[in-house]
Parts: sequence; C-alpha cells; structure tokens
Amino acid sequence: MKLHRTLVPVLGAGLATALAFWLDPWVWRHLSDPTVYDHDWGRLLRVMGSLVLWGPLSLAVWLETRSRRGWTLLVAPALAGGVAELLKLVIRRERPGLHDGGYVYRSFAERPFDTHDIGFPSSHTMVAFAGAAVLARFYPRAGVLCYALAAGCALTRVLAQAHFASDVVGGGIAGWAIGFWLSRSRAGIGAAP
Repeated sequence: MKLHRTLVPVLGAGLATALAFWLDPWVWRHLSDPTVYDHDWGRLLRVMGSLVLWGPLSLAVWLETRSRRGWTLLVAPALAGGVAELLKLVIRRERPGLHDGGYVYRSFAERPFDTHDIGFPSSHTMVAFAGAAVLARFYPRAGVLCYALAAGCALTRVLAQAHFASDVVGGGIAGWAIGFWLSRSRAGIGAAP
C-alpha cells in the first residue's frame, strides 16, 4: 500500500511533465499576453514566486503561532528557489523568447555558472508551489486558494513568454515536493514548536 501511495503521484507527475513537453509548441504559439505584468493581478501572481512575499508572510505566521511553521514557510520557498537555480545550471535550457519558442540548450562552456536566460525549471513557479504546499499542509482550508495563486503565478510566466509550459509544470511539481517534504510534520522543520 505504501508503494502505491508513492508510485501513483510519481507516475502522475511524470505524465504531466511529458504532456507539458508535448504541448510546449502549441502553448508557445497560442497563449501569450505581453501585457500580463501591466495589470495588478499579473504582478500579484508573479510575486507569489518571490521571497519578497514569503519572507514577511513567514514572519506573520511565526508571530501568530510562535511555532516553527513560520520558519518552514520561509525555508521551503527559499530552498525551492535555490534548487531551481542549481537545476538550471545542470539542465541549461534557455528561455523560449530567446529562440522564438524553440528548445536551445546552452553549452557548459558558455557562462557555466550563470542562470540568466535559462528557463527550466521556472524559479518563480518552484517558489510559489513550495510556499503553497506548506500553507496548504498547515492550513488545509486555505489549500485551494494557495494552489490557485501558485498556478496563477505559473500561468503568468507562460503568458509573458518567459517560460515554456514544461518549465512551469516541472517547477510546480518540484516546488510542491520540496514544500510537502519540509512540512511533513504538523509543526514543520524540527517537529517541536
């Protein structure tokens, strides 16, 4: 039974990622809004993928609960962002806007430690989903809203043509996994309040 609880989500994540890769060309051609960040809602959703949001929010949670939940709410998005940058250095697929929606991988000889213009996975999406996973785990009634905002962050990255659909799907899955893993106990990191 335990293997089933692990195998089904892993297979689902793999299928979702494969589907996103398959849909990348269509999404690139048909889903675009270059003005997405000209709107307040677009900027709000993008900030879901930034520590500018998660830092103060984690402090608010810590001040209210005096537990390690606040700490976990800071560490999960920060760790997700760091992991995203490391994955970018390894995978090295450049952003779609640089090559009119084509997949181009940067050589390891070219700017080996620079993630600028590398798109897979989406750091914003990883950060947003890591934070959403923590909030949803600690405050289940808010889960739907948390995940909707994280998905909105991912959508804005695609609409702005800063990322392929596969960049945000991969980032969302990885960010969720990090957030879920760090929040697996009721109190978060360290288990004791």
